[in-house]
Order: sequence, then structure tokens, then C-alpha cells
Amino acid sequence: MLKLLRKANTKERIGIILSVLFIMVQVWLELKIPDYLADITTRLQTPGTTVSDIFSPGSIMVTLSLLSLVASIIVGYIASRVAAGVTQRIRGQVFNSVMDYTPGEIKQFSIPSLITRTTNDITQIQLVIAVGLQVVIKGPITAIWAITKIADKNWQWTAATGVAVLALLIMLSTILVFVQPKFGRIQSLTDRLNSLTRENLQGIRVVRAYNAEGYQNGKSMDANEELTNVNLFTSRMLAIMNPGMSIISSGLALSVYWIGAHLIDAAGLEDRITLFSDMVVFSSYAFQVVLGFMLMTIVFLILPRALVSAKRINEVLELDSTIKFARESEQAANGKGTVSFKNVTFAYPNASEPVIKDINFTANAGDTVAFIGSTGSGKSTIIGLIPRFYDVTEGQILIDGQDIKSYSHQDLNEKIAYIPQNPFLFSGTIRSNMNFGHSSKLPEDDSEIYKALELAEAKEFVLGKEDQLESRVAQAGSNFSGGQKQRLSIARAIARKAEILIFDDSFSALDYKTDRKLRHNLSEQMAETTKLIVAQRISTIMDADQILVLEEGRVVGQGTHKELLESNKVYQEIAYSQLSKEELNNG
Repeated sequence: MLKLLRKANTKERIGIILSVLFIMVQVWLELKIPDYLADITTRLQTPGTTVSDIFSPGSIMVTLSLLSLVASIIVGYIASRVAAGVTQRIRGQVFNSVMDYTPGEIKQFSIPSLITRTTNDITQIQLVIAVGLQVVIKGPITAIWAITKIADKNWQWTAATGVAVLALLIMLSTILVFVQPKFGRIQSLTDRLNSLTRENLQGIRVVRAYNAEGYQNGKSMDANEELTNVNLFTSRMLAIMNPGMSIISSGLALSVYWIGAHLIDAAGLEDRITLFSDMVVFSSYAFQVVLGFMLMTIVFLILPRALVSAKRINEVLELDSTIKFARESEQAANGKGTVSFKNVTFAYPNASEPVIKDINFTANAGDTVAFIGSTGSGKSTIIGLIPRFYDVTEGQILIDGQDIKSYSHQDLNEKIAYIPQNPFLFSGTIRSNMNFGHSSKLPEDDSEIYKALELAEAKEFVLGKEDQLESRVAQAGSNFSGGQKQRLSIARAIARKAEILIFDDSFSALDYKTDRKLRHNLSEQMAETTKLIVAQRISTIMDADQILVLEEGRVVGQGTHKELLESNKVYQEIAYSQLSKEELNNG
């Protein structure tokens, strides 16, 4: 928690100091009120006292109460501003940390867990800061200051107050011993419930198609019930606090008056008025002592969960991405879009075997290099190394003769346009998706956007929509078909005018006719752009300048379609399983 609180800036730290000062003013004002109450009590028992005599100290009491209210409002305002500012900064840092993670690092937490940490956990931190600045500081100040006021009044009353405070501390400690471990459980169960909810929503078509609503509902209900039971246990334990504190507070008041009654009964006539006045004042201060501890218990309701949340947030912030980019790129060598793999081997962290091993090839500017092989052969891994989703374990990847590790993040991404295996569109409009991200070569006007759409064979269906470029895109592009999403994703990449286009099986949802037209457009109108294509269909890669055949992470064939068809058995098996000899030879 302290690590997160240190993220407060100078302005927020000044706000914390001001909060403490106003809290001290508020406590002073509240503790002055019993003094005037004692004065009123004494005057009431003095013969000849008039209403005006009571009115003067009474009006001062009201004024002090109003000033205390103003101080409380100011403290609440400052605390809210500080809490909002600190958590805004933490949320931004968490987001930036996650954005720098590799896919493997994201899997360490899971996406639902990262969402929970960015939302629910940070909300817990905001709550504890906002409430803590008001009550954590005020509670001890009130309790200690009030104790100094009554310490020399009467040892019997002081002892009764001490017993009440001890009982309160024992109750709080006992409750927290049982409750604290449950808060970590609550957060992990929340992650699990979020994960199941996300899974159900993403796979709702499959769930319905398999009549699996009951099964999925059962999984969700089990997770929901487990979370509910843990929440009920913690809520019930914490619910003991309110009646417990009421019993202790009422018991203290009863003890003070019971002891006072005996003292007054045993005192002389002259001392009774003084004792009665002292009893009234003491009971007021004793209540302030208990109130101080009661205020601190409010934090005990939220602090345990906030501590768990702080730990989870720190786990995200402390995990540094293994991918480190240069701040500024070194001067690139001659070339424009040349990609070279030199003895590249890659293994996932803690894996016993590498995914790919000893990969060597060069794609010159304007070349089309394709990768084909069975599922799990390492095709997507190879091209995922180019934009540095992962770093190579051994070997070197060069772009224009320069190691990709020497490029800054922005410069590397300026050179590469990546179309993922599963096309993803962002909520907004077609135009906002086409202009997505940052690049010095993004479309300057609609004509450039339409040109990219035309190259990707997407212009026709975009023009067919009523709002055309302003047509709404739902989250993840769910209001478009698979083929439309792929074409829009390809158009978005083309619009960046990058030197290297990477297609990670990005033609799979296209029909053969559209596939052929799109490849023809790329070949004719983007002849200077280097194209790296992962594909399952032979027809997609037959015209490639170079084809790499992969098997179990190794290159088992390399050449043109014609060369491989003549000499490579793995390629032959794939090819003849998809097309006839006549179609292959004509290709």
C-alpha cells in the first residue's frame, strides 16, 4: 500500500498536509464543546441563572459545531481530490505496464484478472485513501486528545474508559483474524467469475448451438455461489462491529454514570455540583475516545481488502516486460523493407524444447515470402518475432540490415503493418478503424482510405452501407462477417503504407475469388512492399517468390511453388490434399 501512496505528487501531498491541519482544527472544535457543556451544567444548578446566561455558551457550542462541519466538508473535498488523483495515476501506470507486456506475460495474470485489477482493485485503493484521510487521521487524534483531557479527572472513570477501549481492540482483532484471509479469496473468485462471464459472452453462439446453456449456467452459478458465500461470511463478521461498538459505547456511558452516581452520593453537598459537572464532561470526552476508535474501525472494514488489492496492483507494476525497445533507432542500413532471419531459434520461457529452430531466410524489398506447414509447426511464431511480440532466444532478425532490437518501438511499428490471425476491429466507425493508431503515413483524406479499401476488396461493401465510412463498428467488429472483418483489417494495414506487410493466416475467411483478387491487387499495386504470408491454403501462396515449409519448428523445404512441388514431400502432401495436379501445375 505504501508503494502506491508514494505515487502521490507534490500537489496531492500538500493536500494530505492540509487535510491533517483541518482535521486537527475539527477535533479541537469538537473537544471544546464539552467545556461549554460543563459551563451550562454549572449555571443550571446555580440559583438566579437566566435564559440569557445559558444562551451565551449555547450559541458558542452551536458555532463550534458549524465550524467543525465546515472543516469536515473541506477535509472530505481534499481527500476525494487526492484519492481520485492518486488512483488516476495508478490506473494509467497499470494500463501502460499491461500495454508493454508480451502475450506470455499477459497470460501470467490472465485477461479477466488484469481487468479486475485495473477496475475493482484500484477502486478499493481509491476508497481507502478517500475514507482513510478523513477517519484514519481523525480517529487517533480524537482518541489521544480526548484521553489527555480526561486523564486527570477521576481514576475510576479513566479505568472504565480503558476497559472499554481494550474490549473494542479485542473485538476488532478477533474479527480481522477471521476476515483478512477471505479478502484475497474474494478477489481471486472475482477473477474467476469475470473469466467465466467473458468466456460465455464470447462463445455464446457455440453454447446455444450445443444446447449447453444449462452446463454453462451451472459453472457460472457455482462460481457465483462460492463468491457469494465468502462475501456473506466477511459481511456477517464485519456486521458484528456495529452492535459490538454500540454495546461497548453504551456500556461505557452506563459505567461512567454508575460510578458517578456512587461518587456523588458519597460526596459532600458542596462537591456534588462539581462532581456532576465533571461527570457530564467526562462522559462527553469518553464518548469522543470511543468515537476515535470507532472511526478507525471504519477503515478496518475496507483496509484488509485494499491491502489485498494493493498487492495485486503492485504485482502488475513490478513485472517488467522482457521486451526492451531502444529510445531512438540507430541509422538504418540501405534497403527498404528487407527482412532477414539468421539462425533464429525461439523457445517460450521455461519450455523444454524450442518452438522454432535455426530459421534462415531473406525477404528482399518487394518480395512475397510465404510460410506453410501443419498446425503447431511454428508459422505464426516466426512472423510474431518480427514486430517483437517475443524476442528471439538465439540468432538475429534484421530489417534493412539493422537488428530489430536497435529500432525504437515507434520506428519498428512504422515499418511493419500486421494483420492478426483473428481479425479485430475496434468499436467506433469504419473511418476510425482505418485511421487507427499513430503513423506518419496514415491516410490524409478519404480518397486514400477508399484506395486501401479497394486494394483489400472491401470498398464495395463499405459503399453499400448507408453511412459508408461513418458506419458504426461494434466492439470487436461483431456486426460484420468474418470475411468483412478480415478485409477491413487488411485495408487498415495497407492504409499505414508500411514497408512490410505481415499476414498471419489473414485470408482464411475469404472465398477463393476474393482471395485471388486481393493477392492480385497486392502484387500489382504494392510491388515494392515486402509481404510475409502465413497460410493454410496452397492457392494463397502459389505465386510467392519464396515459400518456407515448416515441420515441428524446422524448415524442411524452401523455394518456389514449382521447385517445392517437384522435390519436397511435405509440400507435396499439403498441395495434393487441397488441389488437383492440373490446378497445381497451372498455378
